Amino acid sequence: MELLCIATIAYIIGSVPTGYILARRRGVDLFEVGSGNIGATNVWRTLGPFFGTLALAGDVSKGAVAVYLGSHAGHWHAVVAGACVLAGHSWSLFLRFRGGKMIATALGVFLVLAPKAALCTLGVWAAVLALCRYVSLASITAAAGLPVLIAVFGYPWSYTLFAALAALVAIYKHRSNIRRLLDGTEHRIGR
Repeated sequence: MELLCIATIAYIIGSVPTGYILARRRGVDLFEVGSGNIGATNVWRTLGPFFGTLALAGDVSKGAVAVYLGSHAGHWHAVVAGACVLAGHSWSLFLRFRGGKMIATALGVFLVLAPKAALCTLGVWAAVLALCRYVSLASITAAAGLPVLIAVFGYPWSYTLFAALAALVAIYKHRSNIRRLLDGTEHRIGR
């Protein structure tokens, strides 16, 4: 019963569409502008750095809060909370099961579960972004590298497995970005 309660709360926390709410308050429907995504990158491009940063902070925070709450009940509860908050972000109860690509929310999840690996992954993301200026490529690279870093740092195998599954979903959700990268039509930061 406790696990079901934690899973439900985490899913609802994840379902709160931070970027979408910020944009709607400004009269913008993120599904209709830019990349059509509700994440911080599209908020940044559409509404500017201030609102983009708020969206990023909100998405990271909801991942961290959900896992923190779950962690008080035990190891597996934290993992389940992480999975459910990511599911909520990706398939929001409040947006007819549409949602974001889960990169920022996953950062929040793994900052609590595996902080050393998460911070190194953030460094990988920043390095790839600095080199190529593609947020999508930086996100895909970071997602793919996270399970490896979790294993390298010696966190529990369940964290590695969870990170690998989350990475697969995140990369799948970036499939339109991957097509644009291959076609040479993906947007760069600063353009």
